[in-house]
Amino acid sequence: MNAQIEQYWRNFCNERAINPSELDEAFAFGDTKKMADKLADLVNRGIKTATTSIYVPEDSLAQVGKYCIILDGSNKPVCVVQNKVCEVMPFKQVSQEHAYHEGEGDRTYAYWHQAHVDFFTKECKEEGWTFNDETLVVCEVFAKIS
Repeated sequence: MNAQIEQYWRNFCNERAINPSELDEAFAFGDTKKMADKLADLVNRGIKTATTSIYVPEDSLAQVGKYCIILDGSNKPVCVVQNKVCEVMPFKQVSQEHAYHEGEGDRTYAYWHQAHVDFFTKECKEEGWTFNDETLVVCEVFAKIS
């Protein structure tokens, strides 16, 4: 974690009397600067309150109750969210409600589904995997705190 992110987290913890060990991670959404900026802005405005990612067994899951720092495309802190829900399921089981809470596009399931099929197909291909409706994904719900 760079000095700017560390200072941002220290200030957040000091203002709210939160133990600094409550940080789960600091991350940017997406795979481009433009996408990271756009999605961080949606979180900061309270529109995006959920996300979906490919489940990778070797990676740790979001810890419910812990905090994350959302970064923009330049890896600068934008806001802090608190993890509320973390579930693993086949892609085909992601609900319309979850898609809506991702806050992207026109917020319809059709938009969300196509955007994520495109993104996950590319992401899986880069890892040498095949993406399909049975691929396990992690669905997270969070609340913006600051």
